[in-house]
Amino acid sequence: MAIMRLGRVQIRVPNWEKSIFYYKNVLGLIETARDENHVYLKAWDEHDHHSVILQKADTAGLDHLAFKCEFAQDLDMYEQKLSDYGIAVQRVPKGTRIAEGEAIRFQLPTEHWVELYHEIEVVGNGMSLVNPDPWPDHLVGIAPPRLDHLLVTGDDIEGVSRLFMDVFDFKMSEQLVDHSGEGQLATWLFKTNTAHDIAFVKGPNGRLHHIAFWLDEWVELRKAADIMAKNDVAIDIGPTRHGITRGTTIYFFDPSGNRNEVFCGGYITYPDSPTITWTEDTIGKAIFYFERELNDRFMNVNS
Repeated sequence: MAIMRLGRVQIRVPNWEKSIFYYKNVLGLIETARDENHVYLKAWDEHDHHSVILQKADTAGLDHLAFKCEFAQDLDMYEQKLSDYGIAVQRVPKGTRIAEGEAIRFQLPTEHWVELYHEIEVVGNGMSLVNPDPWPDHLVGIAPPRLDHLLVTGDDIEGVSRLFMDVFDFKMSEQLVDHSGEGQLATWLFKTNTAHDIAFVKGPNGRLHHIAFWLDEWVELRKAADIMAKNDVAIDIGPTRHGITRGTTIYFFDPSGNRNEVFCGGYITYPDSPTITWTEDTIGKAIFYFERELNDRFMNVNS
């Protein structure tokens, strides 16, 4: 399989203490380690040591994203494929991050930094692997079971999408095209069987639009909205539904200004799933199926 899934995101949080409290107590992630400038977190049903790293910084945004590979030798294979594609690759030594082995690092045409890794400490999900209950005790906040996907912005949507499809064998579930029907304004790409593991939308290079966490059911989405309201979280929009992916959603902001999403529903994809195309004149319905229009904040605010 080579790349198995989106493994982690490292995000910059200038509002340091409030952001740590928010991710642990409102979003409900579990802290697994920290150093002076980083806090390592995981969602409760993830077995690996971490999937989110908070980085103390002066500005908000995405430091990098990373995909987990099935085998250690996959790093060598991808290093060669990227080099052949004209992408410079760096080696990240083992131990650069807590609980992780070696990684390779490269920059996308959209100026985002990406890492690929295999080795990471497995800490489990707090339940037995024999006759387990459906969820562990002592969960707090929204408590999503896993990191799901992220959406980033950039200028060369066609180029970055081709790279993911040509080098990493991602498939395209959906695309949004301009009035000509030729230019891509956004693409939704998958490697697993979800509607998207990563998405790209036309915008400034190197920016983060949102990171998304999975919830199992609509009723959990409604409860998440209650928790946000109780904690004075800045909600962007929702609960609502997407036309693209068919998922239900709430968008909201962490204390540092990074947009989060909780997401449930959507459809299952397979390698032979066809690509669904949306045209620019239906963009409101495509993104927010109920409202059928976009707010300015959703279009223009990123970190």
